[in-house]
Amino acid sequence: MKRNAFLFAIMMVAILAMLATGKYLDRARSSRHGAPKLVGDVRGVTAPAFDLATLDGRRVKLSDYRGKAVLLNFWATWCSPCKVEMPWFVDLQKKYGNDGLVILGVAMDDSEPPKIAQFASEMGVNYPVLLGTDKVSEDYGNVEFLPTSFYINRDGKIVGKGTGLLGRREIEENIRKALSSPVAEVNKAQTAPAAAKDVKPSAIAQ
Repeated sequence: MKRNAFLFAIMMVAILAMLATGKYLDRARSSRHGAPKLVGDVRGVTAPAFDLATLDGRRVKLSDYRGKAVLLNFWATWCSPCKVEMPWFVDLQKKYGNDGLVILGVAMDDSEPPKIAQFASEMGVNYPVLLGTDKVSEDYGNVEFLPTSFYINRDGKIVGKGTGLLGRREIEENIRKALSSPVAEVNKAQTAPAAAKDVKPSAIAQ
């Protein structure tokens, strides 16, 4: 009897997980902007530009962080693997922030910003959280599975991509790869120390 109850519980969890994923896949398929820009091996490709709102209504562009290494993480509050990654991201932002790492969390929820902000605050998130759109999902290859992360070097090129839950070691290796890439001479004047004042991690809790 106990075994049957245990198997039933596992089956229900799996069904709920599939339903949650299916909801997002339906959203991803509703493309109105043509074919996704990023398909296949995206290493060396310039990361698509975006202009997204923060949880407190400000705007953030990827170009604000030129000269920084960016970990762009697509996630959602209902995504269980995302909850595993987030404490790692918090630690890694502390560890590599002074070296030029910026983690940007793109929330793909349909929830209202205050609910997302409450979740992020409870998770101790110390990096900016942006509100995702269908357009940014499509531009980044029509993101279908969460979490999905892109590792962008100081010159705006993608050096790695991770889909699903990766090990912390692999995440950290991709971060180091993004940090180690030198910024091109033409872009050195565009390095963005001011970006830190444009988006404050504390904004997630507002």
